[in-house]
Amino acid sequence: MACVLSAQLSVLAGLPAQAQAQAPAQDPGWPRELTVERARLVYYEPQVDAWKNFRELDFRLAFELTPADGKPAVGIAKIHARTDVDVDTRNAVIRNLDVVETRFPAAQPEEQKRLDALFRRFVASRGDIPIALDRLVALADKPQAAPKGVAVRNDPPAIFVAYQPAVLLQTDGKPVTARTAKGDVEFIVNANWPVLRPPGDGSYYLFDDVLWLSAARLEGLWQPAGQLPGALTQALDDPQWADLKKVSSKAPAKPKVVPAVFFSSVPAEVIVFDGKPTYAPIPGTELVYAKNTDADLFVHTRTNTYYFLAAGRWFRAASLDGPWRFASADLPPDFARIPLDSPASRVLVSVPGSEAAKDAVLLAQVPTRVTLDPKQAAALVDVRYDGPPEFKPIEGTTLSYAANSPDRVIKVNNQYYLCENGAWFYSSAPTGPWTTAPSVPSEIYTIPPSSPVYNVTYVTQTTHPSGYVDASYTAGYFGTFVLGLAAGAIIADGSGYWYPPYYHYPAYGYPVYRPYAATYGVGSFYNPYTGAYGASRGVYGPYGGITGSASYNPYTGTYARAGSAYGPYGSRASAAAYNPYTGASARAGAVSGPGGSAAWA
Repeated sequence: MACVLSAQLSVLAGLPAQAQAQAPAQDPGWPRELTVERARLVYYEPQVDAWKNFRELDFRLAFELTPADGKPAVGIAKIHARTDVDVDTRNAVIRNLDVVETRFPAAQPEEQKRLDALFRRFVASRGDIPIALDRLVALADKPQAAPKGVAVRNDPPAIFVAYQPAVLLQTDGKPVTARTAKGDVEFIVNANWPVLRPPGDGSYYLFDDVLWLSAARLEGLWQPAGQLPGALTQALDDPQWADLKKVSSKAPAKPKVVPAVFFSSVPAEVIVFDGKPTYAPIPGTELVYAKNTDADLFVHTRTNTYYFLAAGRWFRAASLDGPWRFASADLPPDFARIPLDSPASRVLVSVPGSEAAKDAVLLAQVPTRVTLDPKQAAALVDVRYDGPPEFKPIEGTTLSYAANSPDRVIKVNNQYYLCENGAWFYSSAPTGPWTTAPSVPSEIYTIPPSSPVYNVTYVTQTTHPSGYVDASYTAGYFGTFVLGLAAGAIIADGSGYWYPPYYHYPAYGYPVYRPYAATYGVGSFYNPYTGAYGASRGVYGPYGGITGSASYNPYTGTYARAGSAYGPYGSRASAAAYNPYTGASARAGAVSGPGGSAAWA
């Protein structure tokens, strides 16, 4: 689907002012001050009583009101309002303020009436109140009952340990190969790094973003490749391998460091130490954390047990060699005692029962909303398939999904529903024409986590009486799910399921490979400033992992291998922060289409 920023603006430009979602202003801090005709109001941070559906807000406001001709009076106001939230920028705005009542404890009844009228004048003149979303989440009461968790899988990935620079070479299932147009060189289609195998040589050649390595077997010992075989050099002369040829031409003749290479055809993670592991104690606990690794690795000293955090899930083992087992459900209490000023405190978001975890779970439920002009939004839809549409059944339902399209197309009875950039459309045919959906069939929300299109269940849609459409989505749309545990809910990255990728072999040219989102092998980490998981780089491939990039585009003739920045698979810039759940990349807080262009959501 192709949409540009101007198209997004045109969709919203036709809306009446009351229907348009305005970007919340920045939180200037507290307390705040207003003056009206020499009268002065100083008001303090709201105290939230209720935040219904993350829309309707009831709060109390303490303030000091000084009339132009009087003395300061302290008061408290109860206010009902509406909130608009921008999850991407982490800002919110409190608007449509309705003063339910005011109280001035030290004022006489007649004076209270005068002060109440003055306060209401201030509210009417002030209008909206910008507030940081993090502040609002922290102020809101957390539900005593944890939200219903998602039936994600928590099986441990393969976990490798290195004490020197290392890379993880992984394939999306068993290696799938094809041959280059020039040189007849075999290459692995579903690998996260460029891996080629010239004819007659028998060795594999891997480019790790710095140098060429070679090995007799994928799981073997990788060494600097030296002079490349002629067939491989010839293969790189193909224009579709131009990116790899360009960057690999700068590879050093004598590398200073040769990384260890770990191969896996199943979901995997790597713990990379900078030399021998070093640990630092965490005051007030029996925990130590590893200082010389980017991984979140701890040792509980009393039991001499290792704890490793991956994709929001904890795993434990008696040694770094494993075996590893899921541990989030029964972490030692000391994890909740990690001080906020500790370098290790970033893991508190994944510790059940901690305030950081409660805030993250609440934030994951806050929807991002947009109001659409249904005709203009539908005009932007452009669904593509690799050949004739192919639909696969969704287990446990009567639904099916399009397997050979990067778009989320769901067949419901004889209708087709498309979820694109956080909005729903429907058609009587899989290829359209598409109409903005006034609502979504309830059957879609029965899609289980075992389906690669499960994330669409986090997108809802309703219609205004005016005819405009409200679309909204929560963090699950981007693969951040609530994991319910007895000790308290946490958020996890990915469903834990491995979804077999889609392959299509046209009559000529390279095969089509479309991967789905992966839970492990991307070095995921929770970013408290965005409220979502991100992916690291380096160890896991130029895009961060096996499903970190777009895939073959038969309409442009380019091919972007999942997790690989070079080859006939496109360039590094083509998928800098690609989200395989949505088929979009997130840049600068906006949801963007596959080409990096902003969409309406």
